[in-house]
Amino acid sequence: MIRALLAAAAVAALSASAQAQNASQIARVESGASCPGCDLLQIDLSFRTLTNRDFSGARLMQASFTAGIYDRVRFSNANLRFLEGSASRFSRADFSGADLREASLVGSYFGGARFARANLAGANLSGSDFSSATGMTQTQLDAACGDAETRLPGGLSVPSCR
Repeated sequence: MIRALLAAAAVAALSASAQAQNASQIARVESGASCPGCDLLQIDLSFRTLTNRDFSGARLMQASFTAGIYDRVRFSNANLRFLEGSASRFSRADFSGADLREASLVGSYFGGARFARANLAGANLSGSDFSSATGMTQTQLDAACGDAETRLPGGLSVPSCR
């Protein structure tokens, strides 16, 4: 009985992962297109310059946007859980309503980026510059963490990462 349950669980997991991405959507994005609402699970867009793209409402869980330039990119209402977005520039990017839980945004620049209603629970903001970001609240930041190098809009603070 236990063996049958384990086998059924393994089959379910394999079929779920087989449907986890849309290869044609990923290819479209890798060639430079916008893709609002797309399923881009685990896409790696590191070391790229992507400006004026629209990923609003997209599923970008476990995606990598490391060491790149992502200016004026719309991530509004996107699922960015576990995003790796370190050492990047996100000038005037829109993260309004985005799910950034457990994201790593270490050492990045967010000049003029929008964060209204974004979920930052568990996000690591260490060493990043949010000083001109808009829409951030103390409640959002209380759920995230940073360090002494994290720059925030006036009057806001972030707990230290442990």
